[in-house]
Amino acid sequence: MSDEIEIDLDDLKRRMEGAMGALKTEFASLRTGRGSASMLDPIMVDAYGQNTPINQVGTVNVPESRMVTINVWDKSLVGKVEKAIRESGLGINPQLNGTIIMLPIPELNEERRRELSKVAAQYAEHARVAVRNIRRDGMDQLKKAKAAGMSEDEQKLWSEEIQELTNAYIGKVDAALDNKQEEIMQV
Repeated sequence: MSDEIEIDLDDLKRRMEGAMGALKTEFASLRTGRGSASMLDPIMVDAYGQNTPINQVGTVNVPESRMVTINVWDKSLVGKVEKAIRESGLGINPQLNGTIIMLPIPELNEERRRELSKVAAQYAEHARVAVRNIRRDGMDQLKKAKAAGMSEDEQKLWSEEIQELTNAYIGKVDAALDNKQEEIMQV
């Protein structure tokens, strides 16, 4: 009977990978002293009556570390893109040059770096909580399997595998946080 009882580790792994993906997206939206195309990903522009990502209304380039440019394809959208960037809370002042919007990335002061570092730590903590919640779901599956007749040895093996998976993803979250904080604090 215990042959039929299966814990879906792939599903748990996929969900933990999703938590990592969400963390990477949140980290990408944090502005460091350098420009990157991904910092514009969360910003939506009201284009043709729909909220559209900036990279779908123009070409985003990073010609140098402190400059991001957006070459807007439709002249009528330049003002809307500029407005969306101003209202995004990125703290960047767009400069217009025809259909090209230039975003000079200002230096971060020490206080702002510390704030961003704390925000990064909060994002990482949310990811850790998500991973632990997925672990809890896996352990709940184990309890149900035990009630359905899984042997103690098999339950212990699965429990160890779920814990190893959890530890691996918590480690990935911590490593990503360390990298991001290092990037933020870099002058």
